[in-house]
Amino acid sequence: MAGSTFGERLKMTTFGESHGEAVGVIVEGVTPGVELDEAYIQVQMDRRKPGQSSVTTPRKEYDKIRILSGTFEGRTTGTPLCIMLNNTDMRPSAYDDIKSMYRPGHADYTYEKKYGIRDYRGSGRASGRETAARVAAGAVARRLLERRGVSIVAYSLEIGGIRCESFDENVIERNAVRACDPSAAERMVELIERLAAEGNSCGGIVECRIRGVAPGLGEPVFDKLDAELAKAMLSIGAIKGIEFGAGFEAANMRGSEHNDQMDASGFLTNHAGGIIGGISTGDEIVFRVVVKPTSSISSPQRTVDMEGNEREIATIGRHDPCICPRVVPVIEAMACMVIEDHYKRQAALLDE
Repeated sequence: MAGSTFGERLKMTTFGESHGEAVGVIVEGVTPGVELDEAYIQVQMDRRKPGQSSVTTPRKEYDKIRILSGTFEGRTTGTPLCIMLNNTDMRPSAYDDIKSMYRPGHADYTYEKKYGIRDYRGSGRASGRETAARVAAGAVARRLLERRGVSIVAYSLEIGGIRCESFDENVIERNAVRACDPSAAERMVELIERLAAEGNSCGGIVECRIRGVAPGLGEPVFDKLDAELAKAMLSIGAIKGIEFGAGFEAANMRGSEHNDQMDASGFLTNHAGGIIGGISTGDEIVFRVVVKPTSSISSPQRTVDMEGNEREIATIGRHDPCICPRVVPVIEAMACMVIEDHYKRQAALLDE
């Protein structure tokens, strides 16, 4: 399917639908001889899986992965790596009453116009369920990056207008919303639970920090490192915007403020977010993405059906009232794919 493959030197192709038999991914370009097993990948899958807390969907998918090819005796072989997850808690009948209507905020209408047919069972390929395959591929890339000394961490910076005022990396995996400020996390949880009870949802901002990246990664002009990261992030269905470093605040800064000056020890600031001219500086890469409010809400909304008749719709089902907590590992996974891909591109360039 066109549009389901990502990457150049490290490439992944995802497959499957939300309420189909399975979802999965084929990863090509994996370095051979690297220690990798299902348990390592499962750690990341467990971070993304549904049903983790009161602020996530109650759908029960254990997301137990199976490596079907590409490893032998606990090491990668360099051949295509295939990872699959069976869907176990599908309820396509939950969509029978609304299958002829276009859900506001969803890709129902646009998929219908593009293909002339759509899988109405939980959005099919447009479902957040597809991101499980990305997390599996991202875990493979993360394993390769660990050998390079690269680490990637993302977290909820803001949810529903509540913003973290402190940063403690140690608390991110200890609260339900994966926030970097425990006090803000408590208020975020309260807000999400209240909105869910009201049949509504909220969005937020997720920040990502990439450390240990060597200077010089990224291609000039069209394949800039920040452009590649932006494409990766905006390919995630819930993401509606991205900024690097100072981001949109740069509009209010002077050149003398925004320029990252240097001395003998390196850059004095990091307003560029670790990327200048589309190429990594060696400093921490920092970006933030905007996560939209979950489209599936039980509050009545206006829409039309496939015949053009005006209708009222309420999406009753198992949905995340806020996508931020479970999109964090997806963002990390896509960042891992981009960075490892560009390491491989750089290695190919220097070998020419």
